[in-house]
Amino acid sequence: MEAVAKLKNYPTSPRKMRLLADLIRGMKVEKALAVLEHNPKHPAVPMRKLVLSAISNWKQKNEGGDEGQLVVKTIFVDGARTLKRMRPAPQGRGYRVRKRSNHVTVIVDDANAPKVSPKQKVEAAVIEEPVVADAPVAEAKTKKAAPKKAAPKKAAAKKETKNN
Repeated sequence: MEAVAKLKNYPTSPRKMRLLADLIRGMKVEKALAVLEHNPKHPAVPMRKLVLSAISNWKQKNEGGDEGQLVVKTIFVDGARTLKRMRPAPQGRGYRVRKRSNHVTVIVDDANAPKVSPKQKVEAAVIEEPVVADAPVAEAKTKKAAPKKAAPKKAAAKKETKNN
């Protein structure tokens, strides 16, 4: 069973964080942690903590499960709020500085877990209602569609008046 961990409003541009996310996507978690630990980019530290949090969440859901088979199933980075600041510029002007931030979502799962399609999840979630035999059945009244009216033949009437 998969586990999710989220990091919200981290003050780094999403583009820089996506470089790290692309680096560890699909890796086993031990290898991903090693890669993040030795990566020189500054967002590698919170990304490593986030993967550790996802592993911890997975342990809570799956007691007695083997964490050696965990992989980073999904990881994605979304843009978050942008703080707009002004920087002094020549001749009394001001340039806008956009301080971006991002949201990161990591999903870890067992590599050997059976894959369930979204359609199967929906079918399993549908609960059938019991049928009561004594309940009156309301008959649906059907409305008949009004027949389409033919467009008046104005052009033919005008031709006849011109010919006469």
